[in-house]
Amino acid sequence: MVALPALRALVSTRDFRRLYGVRLVAQFGDGLLQASLATFVLFSPERQPDAVKVATAFAILLLPYSIVGPFAGVLLDRWRRRTVLVRANVLKAVLVVPIVVLVALGNDGPLLGISVLVVLGVGRFVIAGLSASLPHVVQGPNLVTANALTPTSGTIAAAVGAGAGVALRGLVGGGDFGSLLVLIAAAAAYLIAAAVAALIHRDRLGPDGDRPGDTIRGIASGLVDGIRTLLHHGPAARAVAIVGVNRISFGLLTAGGLLLVRITFHPQSDADSALQDFTLLTAAAATGALIGAILTPAATRRWNVVTWSAATMIQAGILGAGCVIVGALTVSFPVLLLGAVSFGLAGQSVKVCSDTTVQRDIPDDYLGRVFTLFDMIVNVCLVAGIVVMAVVSPTNGQAPALYALTGVGLLATALWYLRYRPRRVRPST
Repeated sequence: MVALPALRALVSTRDFRRLYGVRLVAQFGDGLLQASLATFVLFSPERQPDAVKVATAFAILLLPYSIVGPFAGVLLDRWRRRTVLVRANVLKAVLVVPIVVLVALGNDGPLLGISVLVVLGVGRFVIAGLSASLPHVVQGPNLVTANALTPTSGTIAAAVGAGAGVALRGLVGGGDFGSLLVLIAAAAAYLIAAAVAALIHRDRLGPDGDRPGDTIRGIASGLVDGIRTLLHHGPAARAVAIVGVNRISFGLLTAGGLLLVRITFHPQSDADSALQDFTLLTAAAATGALIGAILTPAATRRWNVVTWSAATMIQAGILGAGCVIVGALTVSFPVLLLGAVSFGLAGQSVKVCSDTTVQRDIPDDYLGRVFTLFDMIVNVCLVAGIVVMAVVSPTNGQAPALYALTGVGLLATALWYLRYRPRRVRPST
């Protein structure tokens, strides 16, 4: 479990509390934004999605940023990260305005997708900046605890924001007007996050060292240096790889779960019940992530980050995939929820361990670039899993062979990763 002394040491640090607050409020706003768009596009009776539409929506949201994201990572190693956190959150609030206009006009076409892409792209920039900033406010063994607490709390904050958005929309009678109110609340959350970030001293979050001038050539060169740095640090590269495999499986199961609750578990005209079930699935995955965050610090002290990452992948490959197969074939929502908990536990445990490995293995002046590359890989792999689901799955999401293959892939990856676990050194007598 997360050690209470380590937790107390973290929350007693003023700048950690502020950085933590930025993450919580910003990701709560992301949850509000995503809830508004999900209810507007995917969970309204007149807009019935299939696997291809789901995959297209996710690709619009994630893939383009994955292509340009690494260039932003170079800037995280050149600009003051505190300034980036302030200005990026303000920019997100401003960029919500065009989305409000499009929703008010009832426009659910490509222009809406592009507008959302821009906001979430800046949001990914913020998350990479938060990860790169963390070692500046937390040192030593408490870094594992911080990496367990902060991303997991951010995931939970996003889930709570999504739930709050659905509830707020319902309270005002639903429809496009409810979606508009949720969008306005998201913009307010981004402004609050910017205000909290402004409380941190401008030089507190790095980067350390000299910051060369910003040119296109310099940014491209810095990107190449970031890739080279990651490839030359074996532990960090392997940590990124295992997260990528995990996100492929998560993307596949996200699309599968959405199709199951939208088409198989409910009549297509009952969009509200489908939305409630998908919200519960998201909450189940967040609960699994919370369990993983609680267990990971103690587990990595008892074993190591490689062994624990592999162990959680193995349980997901067996328990998680098995539950999804049974839940899909028997139309059993409780079994599907258990599968979501299993995958959430594995995903968060692996991400916490991998974040810590990257932070310890990569020099600080490259952390922004590497973490943004890391984020790019996460997005590409997530969309890859969704695209596979769109191509292979029937429209109702009942694809047991695909879910079984996902479990086998997780098991094989875990066994590969175990080959690189550090040897335990026996104490001298």
